[in-house]
Amino acid sequence: MSVRIGIIGAGIMGTDHARIFAERLSNVEIRVICDADTARAKKVADQFGIIDVSTDPESVIQRSDIDAVVIASPDSTHAPLSLACIQHRKPVLCEKPLSQSSNQCIDVMNAEIAAGRPFVQLGFMRRFDQAYAEMKTALQNGVLGRPLMMHNFHRNVETPSAEFTGAMAITNSAPHEFDVVRYVLGVEYRSISVFQPKRSDAVVAPVMMVLETEDDQLVNIEINNNASYGYDVRAELIGEAGSLSLNAPLYSALDAKLTHRTEYAADWRARFAEAYWRQNRAFLQFVTTGTFPEIASHSWDGYAAAMVGEAGVRALKDGSRTAIRLIEKPLFYSKLGV
Repeated sequence: MSVRIGIIGAGIMGTDHARIFAERLSNVEIRVICDADTARAKKVADQFGIIDVSTDPESVIQRSDIDAVVIASPDSTHAPLSLACIQHRKPVLCEKPLSQSSNQCIDVMNAEIAAGRPFVQLGFMRRFDQAYAEMKTALQNGVLGRPLMMHNFHRNVETPSAEFTGAMAITNSAPHEFDVVRYVLGVEYRSISVFQPKRSDAVVAPVMMVLETEDDQLVNIEINNNASYGYDVRAELIGEAGSLSLNAPLYSALDAKLTHRTEYAADWRARFAEAYWRQNRAFLQFVTTGTFPEIASHSWDGYAAAMVGEAGVRALKDGSRTAIRLIEKPLFYSKLGV
């Protein structure tokens, strides 16, 4: 039987999720696309042959002909809608962040624990990326020896709005790095320091973070939302016996007029297209089997990312090394896997 999906949010990510389910995965049927803008919802529905549209996410979650939900609506709606999905016992693939508030993340965790099973798979799709998977495998197989440092940078062409700030770079852009580093190294963070250079214009400058893990590794994360040249994500893991770097997938290179040239994508979708497909395939397996995907992010991971973000914003404001103090991890989440 097909899994009957409702998608909440018809923006960039809602449209991409609809495309993956409609064109790249089998045994799934998108029953409804929901968005505050009816015209936008209808445009996506018409594009992928979705029969129904809605402007009421709560009613979508409650529908008896919906088996599972995808939340790709604005960030502030993620935790409340995830809570509604848990209440109505609907598995949910929720785009990151679960919330920028660690307290809201705790509310979601408490609801899952009370329900007796996980419902929220969080959209930290980099865990499904082949490059990061190979990095983690090399570490687990002892090829790199003890991990010492991990360098990361995350660059975008430009910020989505003039109001974008350094604090938003920490809470909106960096959570992907916060999570995938935790996943690769298998550790939590102890502290964070944040630095920001001065640009010659009014555009928000890059943010550089240095994090210390509970296992005494150092992690640096650069977020440059105005790199101008293209979307670019790289990482290098350095161990006592070697190092491993990510290679971005490139399909061609042009040699002409005494030059060798490759091109950058404008945003993240091309770079992580395969990871999104793997993530969504794992979500369908979760819905049909009830078994949470071994490598997927769950609500605890959303909470950990929110706590790092909150500490990072304080560190940026105060100019000081800031401790990251997580609550004790519930056994409920320790049993789910990575």
